[in-house]
Amino acid sequence: MAALPSSNVGAKTRTALPNPESGQALPNPDALLIEVYKSLSANNLRLAQAKADELVEAYPHFQLGHLIRGDLLLMHTQPVTAFGAIKNAPADKLKDLRDEAMVRIKSISQKPDPSLIPRAILQLRDDQKLALVVDAKKSRLYLYENNGGQPKFVTDYYVSQGRFGINKSSEGDQKTPIGIYYITSRLAGAKLPDFYGPGALPINYPNEWDKVNGRSGSGIWLHGMPSANFSRPPLASDGCVVLTNPDFLKISAAVDVGKTPVIISEQVEFVSKAKWNSEKQVANKLLDDWRLDAESADANRILANYSRNFKNAQGDNINAWFSKQQQFDAQHHPSIKLSDVTQFRYPGKDELIVCTFTQETTVGKSKSSIRKRQYWMKEASRWRIIYEGLV
Repeated sequence: MAALPSSNVGAKTRTALPNPESGQALPNPDALLIEVYKSLSANNLRLAQAKADELVEAYPHFQLGHLIRGDLLLMHTQPVTAFGAIKNAPADKLKDLRDEAMVRIKSISQKPDPSLIPRAILQLRDDQKLALVVDAKKSRLYLYENNGGQPKFVTDYYVSQGRFGINKSSEGDQKTPIGIYYITSRLAGAKLPDFYGPGALPINYPNEWDKVNGRSGSGIWLHGMPSANFSRPPLASDGCVVLTNPDFLKISAAVDVGKTPVIISEQVEFVSKAKWNSEKQVANKLLDDWRLDAESADANRILANYSRNFKNAQGDNINAWFSKQQQFDAQHHPSIKLSDVTQFRYPGKDELIVCTFTQETTVGKSKSSIRKRQYWMKEASRWRIIYEGLV
């Protein structure tokens, strides 16, 4: 068989995974793949065969598992020097399976350090129990829980993404978008074609930042697999994030519609708790300074927070937009309180922070409450608001 990356697999990789459909525990498919190759490295063909048998018994539609098992069976009678020794096997199919094997095995040896935090997650609301973080380069979805305000790694899943990679920009480009999104609904599999498996979780692509930047398209979902398949190659969807059916069911049962963020990055960056705290404080200060300037009712102070390149959802520039905002005179300064704040560093090349919050404004006996989202961009050495709108 073709050489695959070696890996030190600890006991955790053998943890059985619950099957939401049957309640029975299923072995971890990635861990079994690792054990197959570890056994081969130790020249223990019998054990490798046993692990491959266990793999296809647990996941009978797992094409990669069947291909590896077929190679192992051939090894009992002849040398096998290439991955997928089946005669006349299509080269493109073998490449897809080889790519899947590589990313699955690497995922075991490259699990996130639990002491590190995804840089993108700066602050979650108290009622945001989970965050989904997709690493496109590794074809992996990481599940983090909100542990007293700090993201804590729980587990991860293999995913397939757009056939032509990431950075979706238009309808039909078969790419997966990069950005901060939210699950907008939960679609039952019974109401969908079998193609989507047991269900789907649509996300709000295109979001505000996508629209400002002219990105189009729709229908980006997290969803499962057709009943006849276990998984897809790493690059195989029309832009959606696709999971195996057992993994999709676990995620679907855990997320909260409208609350659970889905962060899709080309490559997830992890930082120490100290750096995370430092960057969180910077983001909090930006927002609090903006609040104080808004309370001052001083137009110059307020506008100093905004970029000259500002655009709102209607395409207004900063001057046109600001002229439409409610103004307060010097005798009636507003009192502004911010609550339910979430903050994320936006994936991509730009230095960008997206803040969402509830703004309660009190002027005399009058009170108003709105939900607002701001995108802050670092221009030279100064953070400024490049987009603001209601959500």
